[in-house]
Amino acid sequence: MLLIMISAYKEKEEKPVLKKLEVTVFETSESGNKLTKLTKFNEPKDTVAKTTSIVLNTKKQYQTITGFGGAFTESSAYLLNKLSKENRDLIIKAYFDKDEANYSLTRTHMNSCDFSLTNYSYTPVADDVNLEHFTIEEDRDDLIPMIKDAMAASQDGFKIFASPWSAAPWMKDNNHWVGGKLLKKYYDTWALFFSKYTDAYKAEGIDIWGFTVENEPHGNGNNWESMHFTPEEMTEFVQHHLGPKLEKDGKGDLIILGYDQNRAGLKEWVDVMYKDEASSKYYDGTAIHWYESTYEIFAEDLQYAHNKAPNKYLIETEGCIDDEVPVWKDDAWYWKKEATDWGWKWAKEEEKYLHPKYAPVNRYARDIIGCLNNWVDGWVDWNMVLDRQGGPNWFKNWCIAPIIVDPEADEVYMTPIYYTMVHFSKYIRPGAKIIDAQNTDKDLMVTAAKNPDGSIAVVVFNEGKTEKYFSLQLGETSTNISINPQAIQTIVITN
Repeated sequence: MLLIMISAYKEKEEKPVLKKLEVTVFETSESGNKLTKLTKFNEPKDTVAKTTSIVLNTKKQYQTITGFGGAFTESSAYLLNKLSKENRDLIIKAYFDKDEANYSLTRTHMNSCDFSLTNYSYTPVADDVNLEHFTIEEDRDDLIPMIKDAMAASQDGFKIFASPWSAAPWMKDNNHWVGGKLLKKYYDTWALFFSKYTDAYKAEGIDIWGFTVENEPHGNGNNWESMHFTPEEMTEFVQHHLGPKLEKDGKGDLIILGYDQNRAGLKEWVDVMYKDEASSKYYDGTAIHWYESTYEIFAEDLQYAHNKAPNKYLIETEGCIDDEVPVWKDDAWYWKKEATDWGWKWAKEEEKYLHPKYAPVNRYARDIIGCLNNWVDGWVDWNMVLDRQGGPNWFKNWCIAPIIVDPEADEVYMTPIYYTMVHFSKYIRPGAKIIDAQNTDKDLMVTAAKNPDGSIAVVVFNEGKTEKYFSLQLGETSTNISINPQAIQTIVITN
């Protein structure tokens, strides 16, 4: 009897009652919540649900977060100029104000891209090898004012990196905007292009943080602006031309990200980029896109890239719901698996499985959480604003943005995708460390980060059609939370 009592006492000692963990919970859901602050939570109806837990361990840390955000494109900037000042300011504030999305990492294009009104280049004069006629005049009406307004609205500031889709046709072997390769005799001229761009934007009061060397070096099916590189060609350009030129011009601190296309090609690229010290010297990291699949995260490829260069950036630089015309003011559509991507129609038959129909919100939430749990340190959306057609786009390559506008009626629609982005961008700040989060429910996706101010943000995504319940534990504290069906939550811990 004495032995039984002692055993019971020890068991009691080993399972202390946890103190209450104080949290603030924000939810966006198919049922209508939009970053809604929740204060009451339902209790599970069965004992199995009570065993579900998320346990945080701040001592086990992973990558440092660079930021979250979207892209400044000529299309988005053009649309803002067609809206009333009230709505223009509303959108800029929605993305950059500290109390809204508070974007911290952004992208823009050098020369035109598909989301431009037409083809244009900063180097319009053929064979101008010293770029004496370099000009960013095309950006002055739309793109530069949008960036400046964003800078004025952002209390915390944000990083901006630039990507070229193509050099001017006169620099390429096919003398065309689409496809072709940069002629080697212009490698030095093209490196100078990056340096001159930095100076031109600095003269406008805009500091560039860095570059990707080339948007989608494999091309885009010969549809819109593109310029092809192999891993070896890009590395030759960076190692012997771009890197040394920026260094010589006193711009050696500018970030250079290689690759900048889909994750399935990561391994062959990082093997070349980071082959040795010489090839790696000027690369600060790797840029990736999500279009290889609508559902597959390619975790093994991400981990491979990280292990190849653990001290360099791994940034998702572009993702969007492509091959779709936006659905106007119908939140429910963005939660339904009705949207398709380019691969639904165009992928090879053996790769069709990678491109099922999917819910736009689910795609964003799943992908961002999956990336954060596999060493990605930044995630950048594509266009910030598009119209009801999914443009303007000179090639008619319609896509969806988090905010859709009707410039004729001067109306703004903030889609559920916008609120999904805010769940990450507002609460996980630059300099945050991804921390260990052990989750016992395979139907919940979870990631967590400890911010520089000591606060912790936990993002939970419930893709299922039933309500979920879990206990959230941090050290000797815990709390019980319920999450609605088809919902994403950000749980903030400040104590």
